[in-house]
Amino acid sequence: MRTRQTTHPHAEAAYHVIPNEDGTFGVEVRIPDSHPTKVGPFPTAADAETWIAEQRSRVEAQSAAGSGVRKNRSWGKRRQ
Repeated sequence: MRTRQTTHPHAEAAYHVIPNEDGTFGVEVRIPDSHPTKVGPFPTAADAETWIAEQRSRVEAQSAAGSGVRKNRSWGKRRQ
């Protein structure tokens, strides 16, 4: 019998804003038991922080809805 996943896989993710050499910013995402990944670029550190806040809100909403894992096509893409 399969056990349903009760927490979103990104619930324990750590996010860090990192400067890029070209003056833009990225977000390093570290998820336990996974390789870190980088999202961006973002024109400002504030834009990167906004993406982090939105990502956390999406994860919380999906976890609260009990959906566990749901494909999110916008993950890692910056809105224009």
